[in-house]
Amino acid sequence: MRLHIDGQQIDAKPGQSLRELIVALGLERAALSDRPLAAKIAGEVFTLNYIPVRQTEPAGERQSIRRAMAASNGQVHLLRYSDAAGRDVYNRTAQFVIFLALRQLYPEATAKITCKVGNSVFIKVSNGLSFSAEKVKERVAELVEQDIPLIRRRVSLSDAIAHFQADGLDDKVRLLKWRSADYFDEYAYGDFADYYYGEMMPSTGYLRAWDIRSADGGFIFVYPDDRDADRVAPYRESPNFFNVYAEGERWCELMECETVADLNDLTTSGRIRELIRVNEALHEKRFGQIADMVCQRGAKAVMLAGPSSSGKTTSANRLATQLRVHGKKPILMSLDDYYIDRDKIAPGPDGKLDLEHINTIDTELFRADMERLLRGEEVELPSFDFVTGRRQWKGHKLKLYESSVIIVEGLHALNPAMLPDHVPSNLVFRLYVSPLLPLNLDDHNRIPTSYLRLLRRIVRDYETRGASVQHTLSMWDSVRRGEQRWIFPYQEHADVILNSSTLYELAVLKKHIFPLLTAVEPEDACYEQVRNIVKVLNFVQEADVDDEIPPTSLVREFIGGNSFYRK
Repeated sequence: MRLHIDGQQIDAKPGQSLRELIVALGLERAALSDRPLAAKIAGEVFTLNYIPVRQTEPAGERQSIRRAMAASNGQVHLLRYSDAAGRDVYNRTAQFVIFLALRQLYPEATAKITCKVGNSVFIKVSNGLSFSAEKVKERVAELVEQDIPLIRRRVSLSDAIAHFQADGLDDKVRLLKWRSADYFDEYAYGDFADYYYGEMMPSTGYLRAWDIRSADGGFIFVYPDDRDADRVAPYRESPNFFNVYAEGERWCELMECETVADLNDLTTSGRIRELIRVNEALHEKRFGQIADMVCQRGAKAVMLAGPSSSGKTTSANRLATQLRVHGKKPILMSLDDYYIDRDKIAPGPDGKLDLEHINTIDTELFRADMERLLRGEEVELPSFDFVTGRRQWKGHKLKLYESSVIIVEGLHALNPAMLPDHVPSNLVFRLYVSPLLPLNLDDHNRIPTSYLRLLRRIVRDYETRGASVQHTLSMWDSVRRGEQRWIFPYQEHADVILNSSTLYELAVLKKHIFPLLTAVEPEDACYEQVRNIVKVLNFVQEADVDDEIPPTSLVREFIGGNSFYRK
């Protein structure tokens, strides 16, 4: 079969793997930044161990692989670390090696992947009486040096459950009992087997850039730098974020919902309604505590930022409600009204407008307005017309009084460029909002924060803007790049980080999103992204409990029925 691999032609012989073909074409590289890690064929991601032309006629699931190859007309696109899907493949391989090393060193220990901050992830280790992060680092380095082939195999679901049960991995056993298919894919080495719901690299030797750092209760694994994959990403201490994740774990324990299997049990038993009530009460208590801190400081402005679909608008309104309990008169402002006229923004190198760049905001005007407002002067505020792409002046004037508190919501709200240096620190309170979901699939598979935000955005865009799944996913990479540049560098500087996730919402969102996802065809460019979403949702039991969700809930910002939007 003739293949076109990154534009180069080659005839694939029966039994040849993609990895062998890449070497034959001279596309193999030593540097991680240039090295192919996996391949995309007809919208799906495949391991480089994949064999395009088999020696014998395949059967069952193998036929779908042939269809994908035929559907691509022999076109193969190689994925590298610079591709989001390539990074996912690298990260899964790293997880396999980490947990293999732990199993070999500390077979009695329980290890759990918890939170990811930037380019690092925290692995919590318990029952490892003589645990040493340095020993884990040495063992991982040995496994990488051995260049162990990583071959995926298919086993029956009953065999997988029996295997994990014998290993004492009850978290995996409970999760797999919710799997509808009668088979399970896994990667194995010796008597160790695991799976991370996606393809991995061909062998352990591909792990070229990584580091392990000691931490209380476990260790931190550091991935490559996104901008230079050949070196380890710089590690930055993030105590505020780790504290929020720790709080999330305490909430999980309190609500008896630490994994998807726990959530499914609550859903099928009907106790998910109690979960909703307790989770919403915890949120309300947290907003009340933040209002207390704002008032105790005597702040006149709350700068509220967060990534896409984190619930910033609802958070601003709920905080405003709590401030009114203190006798304050909150005023909601949006940084969107300080956009520069579209025709005055210089396009980027690609000829397009980067509307998430801070240069699209009139920071000079905003700083001047804030300075005057905090001095007690009256200011006329601008309004931005998104239809015409121009700023308007409608005579909207504002002056702060003794009981006034401004809540400024926007992408760049935590950027130091938004406020003059000489504004007294006690007058400004910085709040960062993000849905830091502490719920895991199992101990070795966390659900990324970005995953929940993407689900929220797909549902909201469809319900309120009539946008398709394809449209939302086509913009997601650009949104993520903007967050990496303009939000995440400042999140640790917030006075408070608010976890806006709810433990019940995956079950609620599934009802709204699953029909949209299953309608996406294999030929769609976003098919692989949709497959990755579905892989998680397949384990989640749908909950029809919208009537239990309060109208002021953060979840209502995405599924509809939010009372803050009512006129």
